[in-house]
Amino acid sequence: MDSTLRNVIKFVLVGTVLLALTATVFLAGFGSAYLLARSNVLPMGPAAAQTATPSSVSPGEAEGGNAPTPTPVPIPSPANEDEETFQLFWEVWDLVQRNFYGELPDVQEVAYAAIKGMLGTLDDEYTAFIEPNVAAIMAEDATGEFEGIGAFVGMDEEGNLEIVETFEGGPAEKAGLLASDHVLEVDGVSIVGSTIYEAIGLIRGPAGTEVTLLIEREEVSGPFEVTVTRARIEIPIVKVEMRDDGVGYIRLHEFSATATGRVEGGLKELLSQEPQGIVFDLRQNPGGWLEQAVEVADLFLDDGVIVIERWSDGREYAFEAHPGDVGEDVPLVVLVDRGSASASEIVAGALQDWERAVILGETTFGKGSVQQVFTLSDGSELRVTAALWFTPNDRAIHGQGITPDIEVPWPEEDVEPNADPQLERAVEYLLTGE
Repeated sequence: MDSTLRNVIKFVLVGTVLLALTATVFLAGFGSAYLLARSNVLPMGPAAAQTATPSSVSPGEAEGGNAPTPTPVPIPSPANEDEETFQLFWEVWDLVQRNFYGELPDVQEVAYAAIKGMLGTLDDEYTAFIEPNVAAIMAEDATGEFEGIGAFVGMDEEGNLEIVETFEGGPAEKAGLLASDHVLEVDGVSIVGSTIYEAIGLIRGPAGTEVTLLIEREEVSGPFEVTVTRARIEIPIVKVEMRDDGVGYIRLHEFSATATGRVEGGLKELLSQEPQGIVFDLRQNPGGWLEQAVEVADLFLDDGVIVIERWSDGREYAFEAHPGDVGEDVPLVVLVDRGSASASEIVAGALQDWERAVILGETTFGKGSVQQVFTLSDGSELRVTAALWFTPNDRAIHGQGITPDIEVPWPEEDVEPNADPQLERAVEYLLTGE
């Protein structure tokens, strides 16, 4: 870890503590904007939203009465060269406290904004500060269950939240939401420009409560609202099907903590029916746990390196397969697309390099970096990019992606309902060898 990164992490941790300590000197009313925002949203459990709501001015203040002035936080004296570098931050904050006309934000909000702004200078979207409510969402997802609307979502190329797929029989499907719908607002709060986890934090909430989404749909003129009643959802991590043509199909939605066990169970179920081959669908799979990616790849490989991990300090690790797994001999095609990322790319790259499977579809996303996770004192997380992944043949994943052996772009024109040209091409290859 170089000195710049050490200074960045030090500032995040030390700065947060210093800002939190200064909160005690702010007078009553200093954080009223934050409190008002909290009072105007539905209770949403661990994903509680914070929305900006203008605070009203009291009659005395409107007429020029003597409004209370917050006591400015003294500028701390730098103890060393590193702290002196950030002295400008304290100078600016001191001047804002003394001169700003209006309500100052809650000190926690200021701390979070300062941290995010500082990390933005690293020009790495994966080095990020995760607020406590969002960190709780990510931890909940890893368990395979959550309370929400029952849909997979992603960000499109313009940075808008898109419904990728609704869970069969789930609240989103029952409310009429469709794949490719774009969500513009959640309970009247715009999420345009928000991160995916900020948006999810607004959509999630306790089972039985309602959330109203402003939806933009390509074939509909103008946005419209859809109200969804949240429910307790079990993430359908794996879909298993034995097709009439004798080809087995397994779709893995994400590499959660139970991914390997569920894929292995699906393989055993299909192999007992002696399929002509297996289509392993990793399309729109955003990734997940590294160890799950290694173990899933190992199900299909009898030996050899699965992935190489290189760290910023020069360390290097090679994760290897071991013989004796259930899927080592069955003919295999792996489906990928632009939504296949991270752990999905590890699996596809390993199976491709060892010529264990034919990779079919579209070039993958290209997310081959490792984030080291630090849990902070308030439940928030700091994720720092500290390593990169490479395939067994030493191909970089990050920024490159995995190019399929057989390229089958999704048709630009509309396809028939329930049609899947990429899947049908994979089945054709397994049945004909071409």
